[in-house]
Amino acid sequence: MKNKTVCVIGMGYIGLPTATILADCGYSVYGIDNNNDVVEHLKKGRIHINEPKLDELFKKVIKNGSLTIDKKIKPSDIYLICVPTPLSEGNTPQPDLSYVFDATNQISVHVKSGDIVILESTSPVGTTEILYESLTEDNIASFSMGYCPERVMPGNIIEELVSNARVVGGVNNQSTTIISEFYKSFVKSEIHPTDSKTAEMCKLVENSFRDVNIAFANEISLVCQNYDINPGELISLANRHPRVNILNPGIGVGGHCIAVDPWFLISSNTESARLMKQARETNLYKTQNVIKMIKKYISDYEELNYKKPRIAFFGLSYKPDSDDLRCSPALDIVESISEFTNTLVVEPNIDKHDKFELFDGDYARKNSDLCVFLVSHSIFLREFTDLVFEGCKILDFCGVTNEAADI
Repeated sequence: MKNKTVCVIGMGYIGLPTATILADCGYSVYGIDNNNDVVEHLKKGRIHINEPKLDELFKKVIKNGSLTIDKKIKPSDIYLICVPTPLSEGNTPQPDLSYVFDATNQISVHVKSGDIVILESTSPVGTTEILYESLTEDNIASFSMGYCPERVMPGNIIEELVSNARVVGGVNNQSTTIISEFYKSFVKSEIHPTDSKTAEMCKLVENSFRDVNIAFANEISLVCQNYDINPGELISLANRHPRVNILNPGIGVGGHCIAVDPWFLISSNTESARLMKQARETNLYKTQNVIKMIKKYISDYEELNYKKPRIAFFGLSYKPDSDDLRCSPALDIVESISEFTNTLVVEPNIDKHDKFELFDGDYARKNSDLCVFLVSHSIFLREFTDLVFEGCKILDFCGVTNEAADI
């Protein structure tokens, strides 16, 4: 299997680590992206995402020539589609598959008998079969096609791409068998075979399940506000029940999986996926509730001091110790509040932001009337957990300090 050439289309958070790992495992790999800046950056041996262990491994495979970066798809034996599938705006967002269809069209002129085509991008149920029909319309080649979703956590992608079990669903039994053998060549955990539609839905169900559980915790925190009850204490007590395991509430849900994937099911199943839609709405509302709490502080401060407060926000990313701002509720909160008052933004995992000037944490703390902790980055936990914030009020929504808010 490893004598085959692999073409990975899309050098993002999944495509780039996948291409790097495959190259390190012995495959000859092409990494393809249509973004000129990304391509040029990678060609120089510099990664454009913050992911532990990726930089060193990427430089190794670029240097030894097992990974080649380019803008145009190259004739290969195995094609992995890892392109974005964003959502449209609206009350019920719809998946945009234009990047997937474009990648498939570019692949179509190269596919030959014996090739393997794999979709890894999050997609609505039935997408893989549609792509297969498209590829076979004008192509008499006999090739394998299937779907295999990733299950990785940013911050540990290099480890989890090879250690997590994978679900492989082919458009037919032969495709499932052949594609499973490919993943067995570099994945150390179990490979679970199924059909393509089940594999597609499996990815969506996994993240919808997590979204629903988070929504329950967030809804508890909203109800607790009505009774002046500390939700953290309540959940801790409830979890002492042997069959109860409630998550901790937060400021919403972010990232490009849990906050996005449920819509792939909801948009096509509006009558059936009612709980999933309500969970999405609850988690989106939780972010607005946090904004409301901060606005209340601004109003109270203005009434007492006859001026607007200066607010320092700690964290922009959607999860701790990450540079990933996709669908980040922290970013939404900062953008909303910045329209009402002066803000200082602290995000140690990125070098710059298009909209906000970034500040050192200690400077922001000393020059603000209110410090709002939105993301529990490790550096915040090290520097601020036991620190006394003299002359500065704290709203801690993520448990960094000793003054966590009742959210």
